[in-house]
Amino acid sequence: MHHPRRDCAHTRARATLAHVQAIGSSVSPSAPRGVGEDVQSRAPRVAVGLSRVGVTGVEKVIRIRDELFFARLECFVDLGGEQKGAHMSRFEEVVNEAIGEVVLSESPFRAETLAQHIAELVRTRQQAARAEVTVAARYPEHRPAPVSGIQTQEIYTLFGRAVAFAHGTRRTVGVSATGMTACPCAQELVAARARERLLADGFSESEVERIIERVPVATHNQRGLATLHIGCIEECVEEIDASALLKIAESSMSSEIYELMKRTDEVEVVEKAHRSPRFVEDCVREMVAGVVREFPQLDGRSFVSARQENLETIHQHNVVAERHGLLSELRSEVDSGAPAARQTTLEQWLDAGRPAPGV
Repeated sequence: MHHPRRDCAHTRARATLAHVQAIGSSVSPSAPRGVGEDVQSRAPRVAVGLSRVGVTGVEKVIRIRDELFFARLECFVDLGGEQKGAHMSRFEEVVNEAIGEVVLSESPFRAETLAQHIAELVRTRQQAARAEVTVAARYPEHRPAPVSGIQTQEIYTLFGRAVAFAHGTRRTVGVSATGMTACPCAQELVAARARERLLADGFSESEVERIIERVPVATHNQRGLATLHIGCIEECVEEIDASALLKIAESSMSSEIYELMKRTDEVEVVEKAHRSPRFVEDCVREMVAGVVREFPQLDGRSFVSARQENLETIHQHNVVAERHGLLSELRSEVDSGAPAARQTTLEQWLDAGRPAPGV
């Protein structure tokens, strides 16, 4: 049946995408200043510099080849005490220009590359010492269910962040993935009770251990959200594949989950999770170990952040675990088992890229 409203909606959607790409393919002229100095360039009444000035909640739909990405962006610059305000329209101009260049390049979408390009352009256009941009892009990916092979669409989030100075830019790439965890503590309690009952029913100890080994033991489950970021220093030329980060994040939990499954897939996912019970803390440690293992070539000054949040089923609260630090700190701790002397935060790592006063 023909649906004129639906056709109209599709036409508007294509027009919106085309408009974003068309705007991005050329540099938009700055707004006319008019006669004399513009208001933003005047001296403020209170001569105090501001740490961050910018825009949030910027939303764009980006088409790369046949893929669509829904992106939310934030852009900030520092502002000196001698200037009344930033030119807010220039943020939007730069975002559109950078998106256009990404669209025209037809290269794989990299949120961190887009963030870096916007940050460097914003810093120049706003004549700022520092510019910061974050990008969160949602996108669909098709993958097969574990047994039936039926194709299922999963939605993931890519993160990109860049902080640009005159001498260079520090950037981070990140992903978030949803999975399933099984509680080890409750599982051991259930296993102990099962042993007691089996022994009381006449099974020998060796038979009981065989049963416990062969039959998945019940426990309570959580849906988990794993978030993993890696930060690159200014001179870093390595390209970090987001799919590699997704693999690390998903495998850190007891099992992957799928939007569409047949019965054979459901039993596979449940059994896999119960054969690999993990605390929220275990998930973070698995992510850290995965980064150390999969990225031996990365500079030790790179930054790593791993975070796991589990949505509890038998409690009202949720549980969270995090670890952050330089890759060199984490490599040393994973290899030796000795705690690192410090755990560098993201703010400290970004601040380390700031040039010394007078430079």
